[in-house]
Order: sequence, then C-alpha cells, then structure tokens
Amino acid sequence: MPAALPPTIAPSAAARWAALQPMASPWLHEEVARRMEGRLQWMTLQPENWVHWEPLRGGLQAHALLAARYPKAACYVVQALAKHDEAARESIVPAWWNPTRWTGPSVQFGLPEQPVQMLWANMALHMAADPQALIAQWQRLLQPQGFLMFSCLGPDTLRELRALYASQGWPPASHTFTDMHDWGDMLVHGGFSEPVMDMERIELTFATPERMLLELRELGRNLHPERFAGLRGRGWHTQLLAQLGQLAQLDSDGQLRLTFEIVYGHAFKAPPRLAVAPETAVSLDAMRTALRQRNKNGASG
Repeated sequence: MPAALPPTIAPSAAARWAALQPMASPWLHEEVARRMEGRLQWMTLQPENWVHWEPLRGGLQAHALLAARYPKAACYVVQALAKHDEAARESIVPAWWNPTRWTGPSVQFGLPEQPVQMLWANMALHMAADPQALIAQWQRLLQPQGFLMFSCLGPDTLRELRALYASQGWPPASHTFTDMHDWGDMLVHGGFSEPVMDMERIELTFATPERMLLELRELGRNLHPERFAGLRGRGWHTQLLAQLGQLAQLDSDGQLRLTFEIVYGHAFKAPPRLAVAPETAVSLDAMRTALRQRNKNGASG
C-alpha cells in the first residue's frame, strides 16, 4: 500500500493552489474531460443523480457534455472551497431568460444530502495533499454500486522539464505524480471495487518558452517541498529561458515539446460487507433441510 501522504507534496503549497480561483478551465483539462466522457458509453448504469467535483478546474465544457448525456439526471456541483461556488454558478447555470434554465436538468451547488450514483472528478487527484482522504470522501458520496470516473496526471508528466532541471542541478521541477497501479490500490483500500485503470501520453508543443511557462502556470503548481523557495531573480529566469530555447533548437520543428501522462480510472463503490460473527450455530435439522433442498435443485436441473 502506498504511503498515507504523498511525500513530494507540501500540504501548505497544495492549500495555496486550491485557494486560487481559476479564470477558466485549462485547455488540457477540457480535452482530457472530453476523452473521458467518451468512456461513459461503456457504463451500463444511467445515473439519476451525480456529482461534478471541481468543474472550474476540471472542465466547464465537460459539464455541458455530461448534462447532454444525462439530461434527466440531477447534478450537484461541488467546489472544494465554498467561495468558488459563485464563479461556478455563473458559468454553469443559464441566465434567467434562457429556457434551458427552467427545462434542463436540476443543478444544485454543494454536497448532496443523499449519496448519488456517479461522481465525476477530472484532473484533481494529482494536486491533492491527502489523496486517500479525498478518495474516501468520494466513496462516501456514492451509493453502493455507484461509480467514480476520474483522471489525473501520471509519472511521465513533464519528463523533459524535470530532466532539464536535474541537468542544471536545480531542485525538482515538479512533485512526483502517482503511478496508475498505486491509484488502483488506493481505490480498493478506500472501499471501491473493480477499479479499471489505463493511461495515455499526450505531447504538447509550444512556440516559445514564455508561452510554455504561461500555460504551465494555468495547469498547476510545483508542490514539491524541495522546490525553489520564493521568487527567483531575473538572472535565473533568463537562464531558464535560454535552456528551454536550446531544447527547442534540438527539435526538427523548432518547437518545445512536453509530455503529459494522463491516467484514467473508474471504479464502483463496493457493497457493504455483511457482519460475520466469530462463531455461527446451525442446527442439525437446518443442515438436513439445506442438503435436501440442494439435492432437489440438482435433480430438477
């Protein structure tokens, strides 16, 4: 079983990142959500209610896709911080004059009072300081046999940038991203069954180092406890841009390329376990009746 807390995520840094209100869902998150939404075609359960976890970062366009797939399902939008609810409401709830506000599926904000049948969490787990606690919270929000759909970044993410930092003797460029097999173990440990995990690698290209750094800041932060402390000087920033420019020169198209490993997973909430007494007493008559019934069923088959 993996360690209880990710050793390369500083909780204080994760809390500061969570407190920032995103201006828009990052393009990569929307693309991952679109690909994950396509996987719902394999799920036989058509949920009557569901939770959308952190849609501001996970994907506002994805919310529209999910609402269209489950037009009659009630949705509960959950932002980890209540102060982000209003921004999510403005982006998700149609204006009062839009007919879909009154005829579309029910959308409520905050945790549901009763467990739901699906929980959707896109690109959230890899930024959690205590992912097992988050998985446990998701498990409590689901009905038995309800299912979780999630995605997150995997260990090959930013391998080019991490190699560059290491070559310069700099602190780590990012915290470590968890392997999909460890996520599967955590899901089982957290009360889920039948976890299905897979991954893909997406390569993004950037025209300039400045553009790359800007987009990386929209995707997340380096939460490693041993990351650079505080702001770096202008000289370091110039050196970083120069090193990134050299990487671009090595590319045949003159582009900067970064790898993102995307982990996808889904799992069902395991049914409650039956309590088994240390000792069970069965009468001889009951055993005989059970044997006669078994023989009768076998004979009729």
